[in-house]
Amino acid sequence: MEKRVVVTGFSGVTALGNSYDEIRKNLGKYKNAVKYMPQWEDYKGLHSKLGAPIENYEFTKKYSRKMTRSMGPVAKMSCTASEAALEMAGLLDSEEIKNGDMGVSYGSCSGSPGAVKDFVNLLNSFDTKGITATTYIKMMSHTCAVNISLLFGLRGRVITTSSACTSGSQGIGYAYEAIKYGKQKMMLAGGAEELCPSQVAVFDTLFATSTKNDNPELSPAAFDKNRDGLVLGEGAGTLILEDLDSAKARGAKIYAELVGYGTNCDAQHVTSPSKDTMQITMELALKDANLKPEQIGYINGHGTATERGDIAESQATYELFGDKIPYSTLKNYFGHTLGACGAIEAWLSIEMMNEGWFAPNINLKEIDENCGPLNYIQNEGLASEVNYIMSNNFAFGGINTSLIFKRWND
Repeated sequence: MEKRVVVTGFSGVTALGNSYDEIRKNLGKYKNAVKYMPQWEDYKGLHSKLGAPIENYEFTKKYSRKMTRSMGPVAKMSCTASEAALEMAGLLDSEEIKNGDMGVSYGSCSGSPGAVKDFVNLLNSFDTKGITATTYIKMMSHTCAVNISLLFGLRGRVITTSSACTSGSQGIGYAYEAIKYGKQKMMLAGGAEELCPSQVAVFDTLFATSTKNDNPELSPAAFDKNRDGLVLGEGAGTLILEDLDSAKARGAKIYAELVGYGTNCDAQHVTSPSKDTMQITMELALKDANLKPEQIGYINGHGTATERGDIAESQATYELFGDKIPYSTLKNYFGHTLGACGAIEAWLSIEMMNEGWFAPNINLKEIDENCGPLNYIQNEGLASEVNYIMSNNFAFGGINTSLIFKRWND
């Protein structure tokens, strides 16, 4: 028998704060976290000097060096978010999570770039200087999932998602399926990414980055006619998913129910998205949730502020949902946090649903006529009580995800 999957905890590390109260205050100011990065002027040929960094972040000193020496910044952020989410769920330090009942499903585009540099130095200079017993552990793409498991003693299955911008949302989706089909009682799920100019260079070479270096507050501007590209950010997001029976048995507070998940692949082009398969993945999520399009009350879009991405995504959404459902993206606030975005956006979408308020698309002044004519939330936040929300992400490689959450009112 299929299990119902509920959310009993969540948290994150973002450029606008690490708690919803703090982030909500900043969202309400309708300003983003994007900054000019003067240190990036040292990189010749790099056009974009914009980023959304997390400033003044310090990893807790409560854990021993032995427990943290295999962690780079991306793993540390994922562990910070996960610790807070476990505490919120009433499971931190509980023996209940250490007997194999809780697994981990977590992703990032890559490990810590600083560790990658040490191996690049080996190949370029034929010198192992800088490489230690933990360098690879910091570099590997599954560094977050492994370090989370080790730090909190989680003995269940480990699912490592390294699928670019869908790393976090696939992490959540696969965790949902593990519980739904009875393979795990609980799952810790999400994604993380640290900001590095090497990542900016990836998109810079595709002419996909914003170069509004003198006006960081105006970018990114997803779906806007005058947008000029994406801005990268960093962070981590973690959700605690649990079998409903398990959550009720231990008296856990439930914040939402995850009722639908869809994922597929364009199988068409590595970097050029397909609106047809984007639409199909949303249809898959609706089918999984046994819902009709008109039952969705809010959609959190991927919204990277790239021309092809914005147009394909908005047209696919319009084809399925029409122009009535409120729609916005959070990337205009945090930048594109890559492997973290799906988890951060799912977390904050749940928080907004529970509050009955949804953030607008800041920097959206004039809607691109080539984008689908959606009900874009503009200028100020929208007060709305809804029962279902959808959070979508679309990644390089043509990997698409769609998650549907239900307001908890049982």
